[in-house]
Amino acid sequence: MGAAGAPESTPSEDNILAKVVVVTSGKGGVGKTTTSANLAAGLASMGYRTVAIDFDVGLRNLDLVMGCERRVVYDLINVIRGEATLRQAAIKDKRLENLFILPASQTRDKDALSRIGVEGVIEGLKKAGFEYIICDSPAGIEHGAHMAMYYADHAFVVTNAEVSSVRDSDRILGLLDAKTHRAEKGLDPVKTHLLLTRYNPTRVAKGEMLSHKDVIELLGIDFIGAIPESHQVLQSSNAGVPIILDPSNDAAQAYIDVVNRFLGQERPQRFLDAPKRGFFSRMFGAGEAPVAAAG
Repeated sequence: MGAAGAPESTPSEDNILAKVVVVTSGKGGVGKTTTSANLAAGLASMGYRTVAIDFDVGLRNLDLVMGCERRVVYDLINVIRGEATLRQAAIKDKRLENLFILPASQTRDKDALSRIGVEGVIEGLKKAGFEYIICDSPAGIEHGAHMAMYYADHAFVVTNAEVSSVRDSDRILGLLDAKTHRAEKGLDPVKTHLLLTRYNPTRVAKGEMLSHKDVIELLGIDFIGAIPESHQVLQSSNAGVPIILDPSNDAAQAYIDVVNRFLGQERPQRFLDAPKRGFFSRMFGAGEAPVAAAG
């Protein structure tokens, strides 16, 4: 199952059902790793054998967000260099039977990621029976980002509803159109999905943030959903638990909707409109209605 020295080839018919999904954006800090973790956890919870790969060599955050940082022994670069097998490096999630994580290296040079090495890893995971391979891309358009997207079948383009983030995402779309295996071989293009994160309809109404319609118009790709701004997302990530595993909050519900839409199910779009203000909030401003004094 080792990946070193894997020949460059087209995926075999036995592996054709496996899907490679890159989670990418041009800008850092928009929620790519959080989205990778929740997408992988959501697919695994629905019974799909799923692996999430961290391509952010030198930083390595996916294992933290998924709560397995203390169990890292081997990493992606060890596998590419033939120093470990996929079976040795992939970490099985303790909560979900079908979920595995392949961490990045914190100490290696990013140039250690080679195209033939990445292909060997992807092909090895397909042969191992994984149905979804989630590639968590580093920010920007550097080497690691190119390697994360090169073999993708689908791309989640993650952006915040602000001009700089959208502009950088547009650059990523150009790379997906021109610099992937599918583009170079004349195959069907990578299927792109626009995901808005940290979306706040109240700020949109105040003109402090682009609307989802603005972003869709600027980028021109299919809109798969918006994740509402929530402090619970950060708390969940810090605790090493993908928020999708706690469906009691809006952000988790939004990720559940996104996973279902990705799988082809119809789900109405939610969390795009500001909540209607009640009588007291209209009278007393944006704050909460006054609490009556105890008497």
